[in-house]
Amino acid sequence: MNKTNMLIILCVLASLIYWYIVPEVLDGFLVFSGASLFRGFYWTVLTALFIHGDFTHLAGNMLFLFVFGNTLEEELGANKTMTAFFIGGVSSFIISIFFYGLDTVMLGASAAIFTLTAIVMLTKPLKFSWLFFMPLGLVAILYFLYNVIAVMYIEGGSIGYLAHVIGFLTGFPLGIIWSRRRWKRNILIAIVLLIAYLALMYFLCPIFETF
Repeated sequence: MNKTNMLIILCVLASLIYWYIVPEVLDGFLVFSGASLFRGFYWTVLTALFIHGDFTHLAGNMLFLFVFGNTLEEELGANKTMTAFFIGGVSSFIISIFFYGLDTVMLGASAAIFTLTAIVMLTKPLKFSWLFFMPLGLVAILYFLYNVIAVMYIEGGSIGYLAHVIGFLTGFPLGIIWSRRRWKRNILIAIVLLIAYLALMYFLCPIFETF
């Protein structure tokens, strides 16, 4: 079994344990916050990556991890994929403290997975996903832009859009380094895919409105 799928299994198991074994007790020991970090619970920057708030949170993240993690592991190998996952997740938690404050609780692999999406965009943008039914470079840039817009216009809520953006930006330098000098071309490919997608949606919307 490859390491991406092992990560998925660990996330599922950790989340089930968290949900059904008194979450209130485990919060202080496994879930990340700036306050817990300054209390000396340094391990929470890792344990919180595997815990998810509910089934929807877990299922969505595991779908993205399965697609982007396996794509990256196939392209760059397990070691680089795991390195990117943990660098993205840990750094996003820590940097987010400056924006969310010490008392905000953070959990889940979302930001770490966004790090992987950025690297895939810079290394394998034309890789087609039948689960998303579009190239992964397009999926990556669409979800990045959605989160940037959400940061600007959506207030409150339990989704860490800014942490997602931080995770994506963390993956950018790694993707540049690992892209074998093809990152400029691959960014251009992703942008062209985005323009084509938006143009297609623009022309299709009037058609859908007639039904």
